[in-house]
Amino acid sequence: MSPDLHTHSTASDGTLTPTQLLERAAAAGVETLALTDHDTVAGLAEAKLAAADLGVRLIPGAELSVTWGGRTIHVLGLNLDTDSAALNAGLARLLAYRDWRAEEIGRRLDRHGVADAYAGARALAGGTLVGRTHFARLLVQRGLADSVRGVFKHFLVKGKPGHVPGEWATLEEALGWIHAAGGQAAIAHPARYGMTRTKVRNLLGAFRELGGGAVEVVSGSHSKNDAFVFARHAVDFGLLASAGSDYHGPENPWMDLGRLPPLPPGCTPIWADWSPALGVGTPRPRTRTSTPDTIDTPDTTTGRTAEPARLL
Repeated sequence: MSPDLHTHSTASDGTLTPTQLLERAAAAGVETLALTDHDTVAGLAEAKLAAADLGVRLIPGAELSVTWGGRTIHVLGLNLDTDSAALNAGLARLLAYRDWRAEEIGRRLDRHGVADAYAGARALAGGTLVGRTHFARLLVQRGLADSVRGVFKHFLVKGKPGHVPGEWATLEEALGWIHAAGGQAAIAHPARYGMTRTKVRNLLGAFRELGGGAVEVVSGSHSKNDAFVFARHAVDFGLLASAGSDYHGPENPWMDLGRLPPLPPGCTPIWADWSPALGVGTPRPRTRTSTPDTIDTPDTTTGRTAEPARLL
């Protein structure tokens, strides 16, 4: 079974605690799991204890918010040293912006008749991080939309009452923090950004130039065809391939833990040289020795298998 290298807990916008997440992963037969909460490593201490008790190999990670080309993209940091001063300083900056943004979303929704939106979202969050998903859940609870997806469409995207433009880290900064923490960087769910092929390749080129090493090929919000497309991109740019469900909780049944399809043939998994002998959460850094040059032709008739989760 492939590792699941992209999951969330209540430390960001997931609905399971780190312990509950690890318990569900163990029950699903997942042997290696990365906890990658948005812009925080706050859930990892609890997750490490649970992983040790359950016999699951935990990869410490985080999903960093980046502004590139006028849009928000997410970069996964995997196998992070959570004691890294550079990483923690960077995450503190992102969390400070998140705090301001959440308050500003609340103010804008208040002005459009959604009273006490920030207080309600914070109550739903439970933890220290309030994201757009928490506002979306609140508005669904209040009957202002039928689904989280509907809230984003009518309240939280550009041109709507609660939209606040993101001002995140630069790509260079995010990769610097990940590398300072001894981690590996992977672009998360690249098919979700709605970019043209030219922009995708510009992003991958810039990412590679800055030392980025991987791209998430298999994702809970990728179709089968998306996986083949980004496997081809990974080969073209000499990037490793990652896989993750982007699991947020049992409320999202289209992608559960332990149900990831395999990587397409021809790409090199990011975990190919990770050594189990080194213990829980300490994969051996990979040295790339070769680049495959063939990818099987995808089945382009296959539609999306998962409803895309929204960016936090």
